Amino acid sequence: MSKHELDIDRFRIFPHDRVKLRRYETDDTRPFRDKAEAGDRLARGRKRMFALQEKLYAQHEWAVLLIFQAMDAAGKDSAIAHVMSGLNPQGTAVFAFKRPSDEELDHDFLWRTVKALPERGRIGIFNRSHYEETLVVRVHPELLDRQRLPRSLVAKDIWEQRFEDINAFERHLARSGTLVLKFFLHMSKETQRQRLLDRLDKPAKNWKFQIGDLDERDRWDDYLRAYEDMLSHTSTKHGPWFVIPADHKWFARIAIADVVVDALERLGLEFPKVSKTQRAALATARGRLQKAR
Repeated sequence: MSKHELDIDRFRIFPHDRVKLRRYETDDTRPFRDKAEAGDRLARGRKRMFALQEKLYAQHEWAVLLIFQAMDAAGKDSAIAHVMSGLNPQGTAVFAFKRPSDEELDHDFLWRTVKALPERGRIGIFNRSHYEETLVVRVHPELLDRQRLPRSLVAKDIWEQRFEDINAFERHLARSGTLVLKFFLHMSKETQRQRLLDRLDKPAKNWKFQIGDLDERDRWDDYLRAYEDMLSHTSTKHGPWFVIPADHKWFARIAIADVVVDALERLGLEFPKVSKTQRAALATARGRLQKAR
C-alpha cells in the first residue's frame, strides 16, 4: 500500500460485526495529516468516477444505489454535492427523504423507497432513506401511531423485523443488478455543536437551523444506540455499511469517493462491444457522411 492509499476496509462494517461507535474515530484522516497533504485526491477520485459512470450508463446492466445517513450537521448534503459534482446529471438522481406524506403513510415503509430506485445504467443517491424507520421512528416510537399499523403487529421485536425486511429488500436489489453502498457519516457531538453554532453565526446559513435540531441533539445517546443496532444488523455482503469519519469534511469526501470508485471498478464495467454487422453499418454510415455536402 502506498503512503497515501486509503485502506477502505477500515470503514467497512462486515456482516455480524457488533458495532460500538465509540471505537470509530470521528477525526481520523489517515493517511493524510491535513487537507493540504491530500492535494487533488478528491478531484482525481471524481475524474475516475466519471469515467466509470460512462461505462455504467453505456453498458446498461447495473444500477447503483448510494445511501447516506447521519446525525444533523454531519455533512451529508455537502458530501453529496462535492463527491458527485463530477458525475453526468443525465445518469444521476438524488432523493432527499423528509417526513412521510399522508400518501406514503398509507403504504408500507419501503414503498416510497421503491419508487425512487435507480434504473439500470444510473446512479441513485438517497439523502436519508428507509433506515429512518429504524432510527428516528425508534427514538420517537410515537411516530408509529401515524403509520396506522394494526396494533397486533406493533410488537417488541418490530425493529428486528424491520432489519430483516430491509436486508431481504436489499438482497433482492443485489440479485437484480443493483450495487448498494451505504454511508454513515460519523461525527463527534462537539463537532455537531460547532456546526450548529456556525449556522447561527453566519446569516447565509441561518436558514439551515431549526429549533428542533436542539431537541434531537438532546437525544444524542438514544440515536447512537439506534445507529449501533441498525449498523450491526443491516451491514451485509450485498449491502455493506461504511462508517466515514466526518469531523473533517474534506476527508469524508475523499473516503466516500474512494469507496465508490473501488466498488465500481469491481463490477468490471465495459463499453458494449460492437458486432461485425454493426461495424459494417458504421462503415457504411462513415462513407455516406464523407460523401455528404
